[in-house]
Formats: sequence, structure tokens, C-alpha cells
Amino acid sequence: ELKLKDEECERLSKVRDQLGQELEELTASLFEEAHKMVKEANVKQAAAEKQLKEAQGKIDVLQAEVAALKTLVLSTSPTSPTKEFQSSGKTPFKKGHARNKSTSSAMGGSHQDLTMMQPIVKDCKEADLSLYNEFRSWKDEPTMDRTCPFLDKIYREDIFPCLTFSKSELASAVLEAVENNTLSIEPVGLQPVRFVKASAVECGGPKKCALSGQSKSCKHRIKLGDSSSYYYISPFCRYRITSVCNFFTYIRYIQQGLLKQQDVDQMFWEVMQLRREMSLAKLGYYKEEL
Repeated sequence: ELKLKDEECERLSKVRDQLGQELEELTASLFEEAHKMVKEANVKQAAAEKQLKEAQGKIDVLQAEVAALKTLVLSTSPTSPTKEFQSSGKTPFKKGHARNKSTSSAMGGSHQDLTMMQPIVKDCKEADLSLYNEFRSWKDEPTMDRTCPFLDKIYREDIFPCLTFSKSELASAVLEAVENNTLSIEPVGLQPVRFVKASAVECGGPKKCALSGQSKSCKHRIKLGDSSSYYYISPFCRYRITSVCNFFTYIRYIQQGLLKQQDVDQMFWEVMQLRREMSLAKLGYYKEEL
């Protein structure tokens, strides 16, 4: 009977491990699909903006042509004769070539001015060889050690600046929780301030950010590990934290070998996109959930 129980435990353990693996693979697949949808939306938005700019440029050219034609008609009308008409006594409309030349000259000048005002801009990207080689070296032997060249650069240029707040002790604890994947963020409930626990009030509040120390409307709060304290954070601080969390989540997937459908180039550009998000966040740009 004891042997049967051991076999049953071993079988249940295998089932549990298998379900855990399937859950990780499903999570990775959902993560990749979400990023793919975001990329497609950005591409469509860029194409629409480009079409709008092109249409606006065509409208400006047509308006310039209309203005040039109006000027030509007024200058060659009987009530306002040109010097050529006054000197020769001939109607200027018989000088078809001269009129067309004036029109094309006026339109050509306007088009040139518009071109100078609205240069054609094309979005391009090119991999920095130094960054690419560092990533490839890390990808061959992925580690979460912050002292490796790949992560050391990102820590210095993106992560540390992104998680630098006036409350430095709490900021250090936040970084440690992010690294250990023990930080949780949740929306603030609609409870009145008087019903909030005293410990939570000491860590900021719905109207004061615990990280920046500024009076801000805080729609989210964070908890670090098993701590019972909640820290209220402003949308700006939340976006800086989540941009770093997204980066760590992705490189953990790489380290765990869960991104089998992506090649090295795709992984590299995804890392660059996540670094871009952190760079924007540290400069003050953020997206707020309405």
C-alpha cells in the first residue's frame, strides 16, 4: 500500500510539472502574441500618418497652383494689362507659351518651397554592432548576473536612471523586488482615505506618491515581496517601474528557453524596443490608463 501511494505521488508530481511547463509555454506564447499585436498596431498607425502627410502635401501643392493661376489671370485681364500688352497692343492670351511658362514657374517655385518645408522622412533602423555582439554573447550563455557586459550597460543606461526616485531607500527595495520577481502592482480601490490602514498611509496615500514624495493622484499601489505594507505610486512612477518589469520578464523568457519561435535578430530588436520604452520613461514620457 505504501508503494502504491509513492507511485501515486510520483505520478501526480509529474502531472504537476507537466502542467507547470504548459502554463509557462502558454504565458510565453501570450506574451509574444501581445507584442506582435502592438507592433502591428504601430505599423498601421505609422502608415496612416504617412498617408495623411502625403495628402496634406498634395493639398498644399494644389493650393499653390490655384494661387498662381489666380495671379496669372489678374495680371493678364483687360482691366490690368501687362507691359507686353501695353507695348505691343496684342492680347496677351495669344502668348500661350508665355502664360504656361509663368504658370509652371509659379507652381514650380511653390512646390520647391513646400518640399523644403516638408522633407520626406523615412523610419529606418540599423543594429549597433557593439550592442548586437554583446547581446549575442549573452544569448549564448544567458545569465541574470548584472555584472555581465550586456546587462551592465543596460543597468547603467536604462534601469538605474529609470528607478531613481527621491525616496532612494524605497527605490532600492523596488529594484531588488523587480530583480527577484516579487513585486506586485494593483489598482487602488475606491475606499475612502479614512478607511485606509495606518501603515499604508505612512507609505504614501491616494493623494501622495511614496516614491517621489510629491502630491499626486495615485491610481496604483505596489507591494514588495511578503511585506504587509502597500506603497501608493503615481502613474509616472508606475510606468517607469512597469517598463523595467517588462524588460526583465522578456530576458527571463530568453534565459529559460521559452522563446523558441524567435531567432536572435527578433530577440535583439525586441530588447531594443524594451530599452526604448525605458528610455522614454526615464525622460518623463509615460502612458496613463484612463
